[in-house]
Amino acid sequence: MCGIFGYWSRERQALPEAALGAMARALIHRGPDDEGIQHDGARGVGIGNRRLSIIDLAGGHQPMFSADGRIAVVQNGEIFNFVELARELQHAGVQLQTQSDTEVILRLYEREGIACLKRLNGMFAIAIDDAREDALYLARDRVGEKPLYLHDDGERLLFGSEIKAFLPLVYPSRSPGQIDLEALHHYLSFNYLPPPWTIWRGIRHVMPGTWMKWTRRGPPQIQRWWRLTDQHEEAMAPERWREEFLGLIDDATRIRLRADVPFGAFLSGGVDSSTVTGLMARHVREPVKTFCIGFEDARFDESRHAALAAARFGCAHHGEIAQPDMLSRWAQVLHHLDQPHGDVSFMPTLRVSELAARHVKVVLTGDGGDELFAGYEKYARFFASAPPGADFAPPYFESVSLFTRQAKQALYRPELARALAGVDSFAAVAQPWFDEAAHLGPVNQALYLDMQLLLPGNNLVKPDRMGMAVSIEARAPFLDWRLMEFAFRSPGETKLSASGETKHWLKQAVAPLIGQDLAYREKQMFTVPIGEWMRGPSRAWFADLLMGSALLAGWFRREAIASMFERHGSGQANHTRELRALAALALWAKGVGLE
Repeated sequence: MCGIFGYWSRERQALPEAALGAMARALIHRGPDDEGIQHDGARGVGIGNRRLSIIDLAGGHQPMFSADGRIAVVQNGEIFNFVELARELQHAGVQLQTQSDTEVILRLYEREGIACLKRLNGMFAIAIDDAREDALYLARDRVGEKPLYLHDDGERLLFGSEIKAFLPLVYPSRSPGQIDLEALHHYLSFNYLPPPWTIWRGIRHVMPGTWMKWTRRGPPQIQRWWRLTDQHEEAMAPERWREEFLGLIDDATRIRLRADVPFGAFLSGGVDSSTVTGLMARHVREPVKTFCIGFEDARFDESRHAALAAARFGCAHHGEIAQPDMLSRWAQVLHHLDQPHGDVSFMPTLRVSELAARHVKVVLTGDGGDELFAGYEKYARFFASAPPGADFAPPYFESVSLFTRQAKQALYRPELARALAGVDSFAAVAQPWFDEAAHLGPVNQALYLDMQLLLPGNNLVKPDRMGMAVSIEARAPFLDWRLMEFAFRSPGETKLSASGETKHWLKQAVAPLIGQDLAYREKQMFTVPIGEWMRGPSRAWFADLLMGSALLAGWFRREAIASMFERHGSGQANHTRELRALAALALWAKGVGLE
């Protein structure tokens, strides 16, 4: 795991060495073990890496170079099938100098060009400086497990694994005018900034499954190199489904155990993390190290389920009861996120990452299972209530939105309402993904939306940023590309039963491995009771934050926020989700100097 960064100047204007050094220092938490920078000032290009050493601890220094020095590669991530690819390259006569997966990327690129991305089974963000073409490539893995952001003003490209790497070069000082108001509008629909938008004007994601190429002329070339919607649903017997699924998840887990450092697993005792942990136990000799935090409040405490699963698989389990109030960590979380996020489960994720970091440098997680196999109650609430019609997408989107379009207009001050009156979050953000998945059934269309937006915009941000905050790497077997394609060949009704049972076939498939009790236990959300904190001892803190924010006051009707807060505080309504999103925005603004 690492952090990457760099720049490309169309006019060959060199960036000062000190600026590249500052970019590296901003990402030191992602890679405390090593640093490498390739800077060709004459060409106006530089790429760099901060390394967390996981594979080939001694020989994996980046950038890695071709023999003639004309190609330089840096990556953030891991290529899990690098062993097989290295063996293939050696059989073809390629002499490998290291045991590093990054060298495998370099040698494949030398032979196959950027098309080599399709051969990689991994999580990655890659930068390639190819002086032969006088070009720079940026590429991102299929589903966006590893982040990559950019700013291109037409003269100079800046990029990095986190926005903080290059934000001082884009906006040396902060002002509200730098906020992307359309992105803000979308944030209030999604509870996070949906890719490719970020909160900052002119800063965007490199989209998952996409590569981009910069040359001296014109805009960058952009190419989708992988599409999950190339899959088509097919009927299959339950026995075949279970057999293929179990084979794929087992192999995906096996290859994610490749590491030259200690590893373990996040274990909640839920169906996904229990499945991954149970499979890990099959492939290792020593007890799997597992990690879980619990809470005194039983509604949010999964520790007893985690302990049960750990005992079942003979794990070396590490659990702690966390303090009930984590508000003191919220500003720290938002610093690592670089953007506002209404999801407060980042706080306990940071806490369990801190626990794991005392023992290991790599953890496996159950991330992706809910989005692939319909694990969230929102799917059941919508699809089990009535058979979806042909035009189900708009009402579905409305049902899962944080603020409806009408609610946003009621929240906005008149000038902002006028400015955003023509912006429709469904049409601008969601509709293109529904259109791309139109040949799939309604359930899989809804899942595809979350695969393209929720995962790279929020749910994968969580293990990446919170893990990287304490320099540990998170790996997700469910997001192996083979398993993702299989899941989208599986009809939606196999995942969400007519009665509304989530993960219908998945639970049947893994019950023999993890036990009926874990497979069919009631799902709990890994979060904190922030809505209750707003009504209790932290009420004054929230009131000061929400009512005292100049940024919120500049955009939103104070009376609208006050009404939500009072109705929530009195118990007349539950505005937890809306208020925490606004509070996150205000707290983030303070952290970046906008307040």
